[in-house]
Amino acid sequence: MTETTTATTASASDITPQAIRGWLVDRVGYYLERPAAEIDEGAQLAELGLDSVYALTLCGDVEDRFGLVVEPTLAWDHPTIDAITAHLAAELAP
Repeated sequence: MTETTTATTASASDITPQAIRGWLVDRVGYYLERPAAEIDEGAQLAELGLDSVYALTLCGDVEDRFGLVVEPTLAWDHPTIDAITAHLAAELAP
C-alpha cells in the first residue's frame, strides 16, 4: 500500500452520518485491498478480514480525520461500519 493519509480535520459537511459512513467504507476497503462497493457496512469488521493492526490504524485515522480521540478498541466495541458510524455521529453531534 502506498497511499498516505494526511491529517486534516473534517469540516461540518464531513460529519453527517452519510459522509462518515462513506469515509469509513473507503478506509476499510483500502485496508482490505477491496473496492468500497464490495464492503458490507453491516458485516462484522473481523469477518471482513480487518485485523487488529488495521483496527488500530483505523482509530488513528478517525482521530486525524475528525479531531476526536477514540479508544483503541473502537472496532471491537462497535464492530461494524454502521455501528462505528452511529458512534462517531453521536460523538460529533453539536
